[in-house]
Amino acid sequence: MADAVQPINLTNHFLIAMPGMEDGTFARSVVYVCEHSEHGALGLIINKPGDINMADLFQKVDLPLARAELGGLPVFHGGPVQTERGFVLHEPITAEGLPPDESIYASTLTVPGGLEMTTSKDVLEALSSGGGPRRVLITLGYSAWGEGQLESEIAGNSWLTVGADTDLIFDAPIEQRYERALALLGLQAWMIAPEAGHA
Repeated sequence: MADAVQPINLTNHFLIAMPGMEDGTFARSVVYVCEHSEHGALGLIINKPGDINMADLFQKVDLPLARAELGGLPVFHGGPVQTERGFVLHEPITAEGLPPDESIYASTLTVPGGLEMTTSKDVLEALSSGGGPRRVLITLGYSAWGEGQLESEIAGNSWLTVGADTDLIFDAPIEQRYERALALLGLQAWMIAPEAGHA
């Protein structure tokens, strides 16, 4: 019975590209899944820095950047969809008088049990004036999968999955994020390399 497949929900998980994946966008990528339902999935690649840093981005949107520690951080390539739009992944911000699942920003997706992803400019304005979330990762573009697409890619051994680790997103050196994500599963890249096992 084909319909007996248990639906999986990978919200607040990492997708880790299998070493054999040759798609240029996703090869050796770690994707933070912001939303996953029967209608599809949406996520941000957290280990592919783009060509600009946050100082450049703030200049492009005509905002000063009061938080100097952010200026040198890269803006990441979040995926192939809407690559001209910014997506801000950040720790949940709660405000007095607001329900815990409601963000102070105009357009925010709250990831159950995880982070928040804001697409409205007000989060950039908060950062620009020295406030805003303490830890942020900004991407241009996002990754999306249609209904059943991610499930079939996982069944086809394109991705490994593991619960997300926010320290890995914000604090791990970028060049170590792929290996560290694999390590959450107790794996190393050579163990799952497509040509492994042929001595």
